[in-house]
Amino acid sequence: MKKVLAVLLLAFVAFGCGTPKTVKESKRVIKGYWSLNNISYSESGTYNVTLLNDTSKECFEGSTWRFIPNNNTGIYTVNNGNCPTGDRNFIFTIQEVDPATGLYDFLLKPTMKRGKPDDSVGFRLNLTQLTENTMRWEQTVSVEGAPFTIYMNFTKIEE
Repeated sequence: MKKVLAVLLLAFVAFGCGTPKTVKESKRVIKGYWSLNNISYSESGTYNVTLLNDTSKECFEGSTWRFIPNNNTGIYTVNNGNCPTGDRNFIFTIQEVDPATGLYDFLLKPTMKRGKPDDSVGFRLNLTQLTENTMRWEQTVSVEGAPFTIYMNFTKIEE
């Protein structure tokens, strides 16, 4: 009897610690190639923002992104000829926040080519929308002590 209870307890723990279904579904949907079409802000005005410690809004718009969820890696490519172009590698994690609202924490960390982080800098964004064709990230930062939200809107190119 003790062995049966031990096996049942072990099975319960193993299944209870798995990745939530909503996160698994999100990884299936995010897989593939995306275009970062538009970046906007919660406040009107002109801002000099460097995104992901890399480059400006103007350089990121039109960039292409590839997400490979089976190993949580990806590459984004800046295509604007007026910017430092080329591929940038990253690792990412989708963490469930609230399955009722569908909002997730999305963690993105730039890496060197071989998958090692460049430094200890990572970025926490909110994955506020994810459908088969569109995705939206939001990042809230502080500007002069007030919240300031950056909206990044993607469309799916292909899987």
